[in-house]
Amino acid sequence: MRYRLKTATWIVVREPAAPPARVLSNPAAVRELARDLLRDADNDREHFWLVLLNSQHHYRLSTLISVGTLNASLVHPREIFGPAVRYGAAALIPLHNHPSGDPTPSREDIRMTRQLVECARVFDIHILDHVVIGNGTDAFTSFAERGLL
Repeated sequence: MRYRLKTATWIVVREPAAPPARVLSNPAAVRELARDLLRDADNDREHFWLVLLNSQHHYRLSTLISVGTLNASLVHPREIFGPAVRYGAAALIPLHNHPSGDPTPSREDIRMTRQLVECARVFDIHILDHVVIGNGTDAFTSFAERGLL
């Protein structure tokens, strides 16, 4: 709130409040964020996003890591942990889409997620989940719910 003087009377001007912090406390909340991020993406390519969170799991920012092909996206830990360290993230949630509509994680998805979890220990950063969204459907897979982390 700030004050302005207008001809011998004070007028209180209320500035818009900052929106409440988005808390990503469950896979459904992450799915909604993923849908927002992927809304404008090409439906025929995989898009790999990284969501950065603070220590209370409040959303800080998201960054597009890779745009791939119809069934693959090249992701390496250095592309994940560079932004995480640079922006001081305490926790991460990788997420990506499957253009086929089937959100079942591939062997490569599982292998890469395990590699990210191992690397995260070095930085004392938590991987809370990895969410896969199926294009054109409401289907999604949470690695945390499936016990894949």
